[in-house]
Parts: sequence; C-alpha cells; structure tokens
Amino acid sequence: MNQLIKDWNLNDSLQQECYRNAVPKQYRMLFDASAIILPLLKQKTDILHPENISHLNGFASIWCSIENIFLAATAEGYGCNLRIPLGNESEHAREVLGYPEKYYMPCFIGMGRPKEKALIPKQKDIDIKDRIHWDVF
Repeated sequence: MNQLIKDWNLNDSLQQECYRNAVPKQYRMLFDASAIILPLLKQKTDILHPENISHLNGFASIWCSIENIFLAATAEGYGCNLRIPLGNESEHAREVLGYPEKYYMPCFIGMGRPKEKALIPKQKDIDIKDRIHWDVF
C-alpha cells in the first residue's frame, strides 16, 4: 500500500487515509460481489500513442458506458465498485476468460446489494466558490 501511495504521489494525509481504507475494500467487494462485470473494448490502436484523436473514441465511450452501468445499478438499489487492474491482473483475466488479444479491459466492476451501515470515508471539504470561475481562471 505504501508503494502505491508513493507511486501515485498521494501527499495529502486525508487522501492517503482514503486509499488505505479503499484499496483493500475494493478487493473484498469484488470477492463478495453478487456479479462481476468486465467491460471490454475492441481497441484498434495503442491508447497511449493514438494515430489521431478519433482513435480514442472507443476508450472514451467505454467509460461513458461504465458510468451508465453505475447509474442504472444505483437507481435499482444496487451498489457498485470499480477497480482498475494492477500488475498482471488484466492478463490473468484474459487467460481465465479467454477473450481475444484485440480487446482491452479498463476495469473490474463488482455489483451487489450495499452493505448496511457501511463506513463512509471522510472527504476533504471543498468550497465550491474556490472551484468555479467566471470569465477568468
């Protein structure tokens, strides 16, 4: 966990606390989920080196689809968690499920009924007036 915090340059103590709490829960929530969804994208180009901006349309679309899954599930009373694969998890998922090399899996989605009285991590208070700018930054 400390290496992840270092690698991601998480210097704020509240943010560090949130990740120390959240990352182990992500694994547990996936393990305990009623369903696991693996969204797949047929990726025709390297997303880090696209030939042109339109080659990123599929990648943008998959994230819109993921958001819609979360919204629809929440509207039906389900809870979701998302975890981006780390290390060789994507390759392991490909080996287990056998999806073709042309496909890219951006995340794991766990879905199920939310735990009653689940701990909600403390969030950093942000004054919206400091974030909204009119005509100037």
